[in-house]
Amino acid sequence: MTQRLARRASLYEQLESLPEGLIGEIINGQLRAQPRPTWRHSLASSRLGADIERPYGRGSGGPGGWWIIDKPEVHFVLDRAVTVPDIAGWRKERMPNLPEGHRIQVVPDWVCEIFSPSTKSTDREEKMPLYAQYGVQYAWLVAPETHTLEAYALADGNWRHLGLFRDDDEVSVAPFDAIVVRVADLWSQIRCQQTVKVFVPCAESDGLA
Repeated sequence: MTQRLARRASLYEQLESLPEGLIGEIINGQLRAQPRPTWRHSLASSRLGADIERPYGRGSGGPGGWWIIDKPEVHFVLDRAVTVPDIAGWRKERMPNLPEGHRIQVVPDWVCEIFSPSTKSTDREEKMPLYAQYGVQYAWLVAPETHTLEAYALADGNWRHLGLFRDDDEVSVAPFDAIVVRVADLWSQIRCQQTVKVFVPCAESDGLA
């Protein structure tokens, strides 16, 4: 009797079937899954994305000409080399229109990875070489734990270090050197004044209309 073997799911099919709340990537032929980021990670990502998107995405107070997207699913090789950078940017001259669906097959011009304790090694040691291999021109690495921002540019297939910036620094660095990013603003907590409600009891009626 011939035994029929079930087809093994591809890596991308396994990625698509990950439980809700996990982010999947395919790096160096391996499926990687990570939980949703902490609020510190998300805050830094949201603030940096907002700082860049307004002048470069919408052209408000800046040159425009870019798509700035949070957590895009980038397919360097369709369904085989897949990453989800925290933020990525494309020059509109290279990608005039956003693609249909969630897969983006155009190599970004810029990526930003926000470090978490569980992703720092993968981001630096595996994803950065992958980004260089496929020709991403700029990369930023942001570390909320150490309050630093690192900037890199691709030169002859290798990353050239543009600078390491800390809390007190105001950063104007490629490819977004038309604006100033205040590093401390990426993780400073917004302190809200607590509102105390005081209830004053109503006086008893004196019988007057």
